[in-house]
Amino acid sequence: MKIVVPVKRVVDYNIKPRVKADGSGVETAGVKMSMNPFDEIAVEEAVRLKEKGAATEVVVVSIGVQQAQDTLRTAMAMGADRAILVLAEESPEPLAVAKVLKAIVAKEEPGMVILGKQAIDDDMNATGQMLAGLLGWGQGTFAGKVEVEVADGSVRVSREIDGGTEEVSLKLPAVITADLRLNEPRYASLPNIMKARKKPLETLNVADLGVDTTRRLTVISVAEPAQRAAGVKVGSVAELVEKLRNEAKVI
Repeated sequence: MKIVVPVKRVVDYNIKPRVKADGSGVETAGVKMSMNPFDEIAVEEAVRLKEKGAATEVVVVSIGVQQAQDTLRTAMAMGADRAILVLAEESPEPLAVAKVLKAIVAKEEPGMVILGKQAIDDDMNATGQMLAGLLGWGQGTFAGKVEVEVADGSVRVSREIDGGTEEVSLKLPAVITADLRLNEPRYASLPNIMKARKKPLETLNVADLGVDTTRRLTVISVAEPAQRAAGVKVGSVAELVEKLRNEAKVI
């Protein structure tokens, strides 16, 4: 079974994002970029499934600018076999990403797509669900544990819900989105990074796939969150109620 893993290039999670002076978005020029942490977990899970014999090949895909090659090389250093870069002038919206991935799935014919449940730059949490809908595949979202049954062509996904844990059984092919508790990604060692440079990386254009990437969402403005006021101590329940009623106006 082949596994396709979409990965996104985002501002490194250790960096404090800065809003552009014109309020049009987050500053990325001269800022350290890395793989979306949730996608890193998805890559790790795909590699582990391959090591267990449940998968035969892991193909990573990224949609974006030329510099996304670095993200794909990191994924290959972790154990992915091949990479595909779909060039796009700007970061596509989740629906456009799902359409591009649908075209990649038609080309690669995988048995499973594993991706992060969301990206830390926009927190959309929509691409995996949209892709499953476009493909007509079953989906296991927010996966905390994944077990593939090769014999009967199914996968069991354990996921957290409000009441505890839910287990979902899906017939392959399926789309799975990775949660933080799924695993702890391995470190991409220097020798593996050097080996990753020799692994095949295919470059495509969005136009080559015939996908409509027309933007449907408009960013009006981006601003820093308001500064939080310092907390205060109260001397009694009555004073707390008074502040909640007259200052916070929540009761």
